[in-house]
Amino acid sequence: MHNTSPFSITYWRLFIKELIHDIIAVSVPLFKLMIPVIIIVKILEEIGAVALLGQALSPFMAAIGLPEEMGMVWAATIATNIYGGFFVLYSLTDPSNFSTAQMTVLGALMLMAHGLPIEARIAQKAGVRLRSVLFLRIVGGYFMAWLLHIWYTTANYLQEPATIFWQPQSQAADLWSWAVGQLEGLLAVQVIIVMLLTGLKIIKLVGIERLLQALLRPILKLMGIGKEATTIALVGVTLGLSFGGGLLIKEAHSGKVSKRDIFAAITLLGFCHSIIEDTLVIMLIGAHLSGVLWFRLAFSMIMTWFMVQLMDRSNDKFRLRYLIK
Repeated sequence: MHNTSPFSITYWRLFIKELIHDIIAVSVPLFKLMIPVIIIVKILEEIGAVALLGQALSPFMAAIGLPEEMGMVWAATIATNIYGGFFVLYSLTDPSNFSTAQMTVLGALMLMAHGLPIEARIAQKAGVRLRSVLFLRIVGGYFMAWLLHIWYTTANYLQEPATIFWQPQSQAADLWSWAVGQLEGLLAVQVIIVMLLTGLKIIKLVGIERLLQALLRPILKLMGIGKEATTIALVGVTLGLSFGGGLLIKEAHSGKVSKRDIFAAITLLGFCHSIIEDTLVIMLIGAHLSGVLWFRLAFSMIMTWFMVQLMDRSNDKFRLRYLIK
């Protein structure tokens, strides 16, 4: 393809053929992973396992300035997604009774550990140990929330009542409505994957990819992320772990990205992914930009650097047992 003129029909036939191949290579493993996990999580919800998780997390809420029942909100977010956490939040209390600082701390928890059954499985499929992913997302998320709570409390910052911009509509509880909702979500994922991969091939074709790599290289290099994972990191940070993770699984299986870079990229994406959409969504419940964007970015970069340093300085036995497969 590279030796064919971009003005020829042959060139664009090969372009489309490669694009279709890439779409299949990313979509099939991702959906094979997502669909069983979605069903298992639904079963766990129905038998009360998510409620038990919420009860287990409730005692930890006081240390970050939140009522115990917010453990249920975090558990629902971990098991499903941010919107699932929203529905539980509104079923338990009125968020306008909370301060902006409290909603920012809660938002930090939700941003750092949401949709874990799917996202942790993606990371595991890319070659990162499940125990590492769960520890960093849950314990790391709680640590970030605690730091925010200490900062806001010590500085007496954002103690005014939270301004709520959105309230979720009630959801239908029957199984059919749930199934239709999941199918719509999967279809949306497929559409985004097609658009994403098409866009990536076009920006690579016109040379924008090299420009983005050059601009991001100093920051990613500082965190220990290699050049080969630059595009994947950019996709994951802006669009989400499911999309960046799907690309990462493909690259990991092709052998083009080293295990070290895979671990570094997955660590960064675990802390900081879908930074535009998720940040805006969390701000709808009164969270402040200082915590859910700027502090999160700084925390993510520092923690990624720290974990890469840990990987570089540890022996093979430790790395294979706790970090990578």
